[in-house]
Amino acid sequence: MGRFSRAELEAAFQNYIEVNDKASATGDWNAWANKFTEDVHYVEHAYGEFRGREVVRDWIAEVMAPFPHMDFPMDWWIVDEERGWVVFQCQNRLLHPKNPAGPPFQFPTWTLLKYAGDNLWSYEEDNYNPSEASEVIKAWLAAGGQLVQRETRKMTKA
Repeated sequence: MGRFSRAELEAAFQNYIEVNDKASATGDWNAWANKFTEDVHYVEHAYGEFRGREVVRDWIAEVMAPFPHMDFPMDWWIVDEERGWVVFQCQNRLLHPKNPAGPPFQFPTWTLLKYAGDNLWSYEEDNYNPSEASEVIKAWLAAGGQLVQRETRKMTKA
């Protein structure tokens, strides 16, 4: 058996989903950043590697600013209590800008989370096809989607 029980991992992951959903709905990513340890290692293959909660906070605020209502519905997840990991696939989804009932614009991401205890994650790694993401965003813009322009804090990369 691993360091953390399956029940604890599942509860922490459900909390991660809830906080992510709220951040997506409000555009405020602070509570989401607070789900990580102070020394988190975050790997985002299109943007690079980030070390530290405050660096992740700055990065996520900047990268999500143009897309304040992008959401991330879960397709599936696996809890590995032996390792203290959760692996999941979600969609990076933008609703149709002209027809909310129309087909969304989305692309999948596979993520690995490593649990540190106390409802905090010490590692996240996101994997997706950046070319596909770019094509989806271009199609969303062509359908009438608009990026939000706003000032963000300067981002520091690890």
